[in-house]
Amino acid sequence: MLIFPALCFGQSYSEYFDDGVKKGNLKDYKRAIADYNKAIELNPDDADSYNNRGQLKAQLKDYKGAIADFNMAVVLKKNYVLGYFNRALSKYHLKDYKGAISDYNKAIELNPDYAEAYFNRGNSKDELKDYYGAIADFTKAISLNPDYAKAYNNRGISKKNLKDYKGAIADYTIAIELKPDFASAYNNRGISKKNLYDYDGAIADYTKAIELKPDFATAYNNRGASEVNLEYYIGAIADYTKAIELKPDYASAYHNRGVSKYHLNQDYCPDFKKACELGGDCEHYNTFCR
Repeated sequence: MLIFPALCFGQSYSEYFDDGVKKGNLKDYKRAIADYNKAIELNPDDADSYNNRGQLKAQLKDYKGAIADFNMAVVLKKNYVLGYFNRALSKYHLKDYKGAISDYNKAIELNPDYAEAYFNRGNSKDELKDYYGAIADFTKAISLNPDYAKAYNNRGISKKNLKDYKGAIADYTIAIELKPDFASAYNNRGISKKNLYDYDGAIADYTKAIELKPDFATAYNNRGASEVNLEYYIGAIADYTKAIELKPDYASAYHNRGVSKYHLNQDYCPDFKKACELGGDCEHYNTFCR
């Protein structure tokens, strides 16, 4: 989070502003917002105060309140790159992907070398299933910042969505080379390896992801799925059980564990029922258990 120091418009305003910066950096968001409220009361034309308060509201997931502050920031400061960028982030969190893209477009217009704006615009395009557009943005971000591991990872995701699994694996591999502790990149590479029927390679990547992030429920679930492909149902059940332990509302893990129990002639109906109750797949429960 980028917090700007105050320009001195008066002692009281500066004190409130600077206190807001300090408290925000300490993650004391509510008290920091209270300081910015005072700063804005004393100096209502300062765009930085609105921008900073908006970032704090976003940290508290008050995205609508954050957008209201960013709206004021860009009105007060017409070419405020960070105001547009931050407003786009909040729109993204509200799933207003088209609105986010519009703001990223403006940020990029004002700062054509803004790698993070290209990266985030790519994320919004991916959400809208514009995978080629997303890849173009991730590629531009990489050209501006060749060590941008997250951009390689996310470009890999867009390539995976286009079923270019080999291209995705190449990007995940670079992301891992740049950031060896990148658990999500290992997990994502595992998914593409599984899609290429390299189940042993997928399991190795999921295992590394878990080693790096022991509470990575998705990686346990995914490793279980590859173990099922190798007909290693006991290991799969253990992984699905761990995924459920970490994420008790994980409908897919319950369903998948039920499938493995079915193959081992174990009591699978409780898992299929739980998956259905959690909003997951009900087909197996309705077919085999009713």
